[in-house]
Amino acid sequence: MNYDTLRAAIKGTALERLEQVLTESFLSQINHGDLPRWQQLLSSLPPLQAGSPEFENSVTLGYRSECTAEQHARLTETLQSLIPWRKGPFSVFGIEIDAEWQANLKWDRILPHISPLPGRKVLDVGCGNGYYAFRMLGAGAELVVGIDPHIAYVIQFLTLKHFVPKAPVHVVPTSLEQLPSGLNAFDTIFSMGVIYHRKSPIDHLLQLRGCLRKGGELVLESLFVDGSAGYCLMPEAKYARMSNVWFIPSIKTIIGWLKKCGYCEVRVVDESVTTENEQRKSLWMPFESLSDSIQSEYKSLTIENLPAPKRVVVTAQNGK
Repeated sequence: MNYDTLRAAIKGTALERLEQVLTESFLSQINHGDLPRWQQLLSSLPPLQAGSPEFENSVTLGYRSECTAEQHARLTETLQSLIPWRKGPFSVFGIEIDAEWQANLKWDRILPHISPLPGRKVLDVGCGNGYYAFRMLGAGAELVVGIDPHIAYVIQFLTLKHFVPKAPVHVVPTSLEQLPSGLNAFDTIFSMGVIYHRKSPIDHLLQLRGCLRKGGELVLESLFVDGSAGYCLMPEAKYARMSNVWFIPSIKTIIGWLKKCGYCEVRVVDESVTTENEQRKSLWMPFESLSDSIQSEYKSLTIENLPAPKRVVVTAQNGK
């Protein structure tokens, strides 16, 4: 986890306060049981660099012709050792990582509705293995910082970043709560698929706003249920097999939360029903997925007899 290039990028800027987080996030992983194995994996990656990486229309890191048969076989084995791949797809020197989430579909729905990213410093909260972070870079972002406390996803990102070491995209194993308060430095913040995992969605929205500069944009994606303003579904136990879902709000409730937290110019830019075309098992994620979470006969219900997953994307400005 070498963040020297990120340290250089933020030195002398409003983001310099992230320096302490970089040190703390590394130290917090020292005792992780899998860390020695992951360090060995990263150190054994073939010395390849993607000659012409593509992030605008896909995440393509190198082509088959750029590596030897031995390197290709070794890299395939390494990438497979990091299963499950939740977000993707990625193409790595001709190896096609068919992840559980076809995240390109969501990105294609979102991109036309957000403020243009060229020249912007972007924070991606709950970024996982960095698929969207790479796509943000492809859309012109000047700097992308992803954060995710799940170290296994960070290792996936670091494996990919090995082949594009100079790309201004970084993922740090930390959470939003650990970032400095009142940072007010990012031009755009993405929080996608996070808020319903938070015990306090209001605190989440306030923490996000504290990281945004005045006039900066929040891109918020959430599960939602039909209902009036103020309505939320609060699962008693699990929702679609997930045990860490606290609140699933109506769209009007999300809008109300954002306005109450000081956001303005709130816009609903996309609504979608999650389908098995977008989220499903694959060779790179062979475990339970959406088809195991909804009823086979009644696709509109989860296995817990709750409304099946629907998602909404809302944009808002930090007006204060």
